[in-house]
Amino acid sequence: MKPPRFNLLILLPPLLFAGFAAAAFLALKRENPDELPSALIGRTAPLLATAEPLGDLPLLGDADLSGPGLKLVNFWASWCAPCRAEHPLLMDLTDGEIPVYGINYKDQPANAEGFLAELGNPYDRIAADPSGRTGIDWGIYGVPETFLVGPGGEILTRFPGPLTRAAFADRLQPVIDAN
Repeated sequence: MKPPRFNLLILLPPLLFAGFAAAAFLALKRENPDELPSALIGRTAPLLATAEPLGDLPLLGDADLSGPGLKLVNFWASWCAPCRAEHPLLMDLTDGEIPVYGINYKDQPANAEGFLAELGNPYDRIAADPSGRTGIDWGIYGVPETFLVGPGGEILTRFPGPLTRAAFADRLQPVIDAN
């Protein structure tokens, strides 16, 4: 009697799975969310046509972004834990030369106002983006995200994720110093 012949096709599904798993692992390992590209760098900041006021706080408008000097534009939400973590740094930046503008992303107005009442308001001007349309126009991946906007409204750089002192010093300060 002949021994049964081994069918190599049996190994195909586990080998394919192992290959896809290895490729996915390598893609995740080398991808750094801080390095996600922004097509807006070097372009004029998108218009804030769909932005709405947040309570009676000073409204952020297109003229604020296109004016002289540097500006920080920070997308945030009350439901965002990393936004809470970066908030003390934003509060420290209120004493600086660069105005900090906020865009409240997909949030309930009462929650956003409560967040600012609890932690303080670091924003010179603020706009609400309840539908997320402004965030789409700016190409954000999530909140928080911070953009450095130059004179005339050109986006100079973007920092995704919670802004820390180290990130500010390493990523934003060199661009600020160069401008």
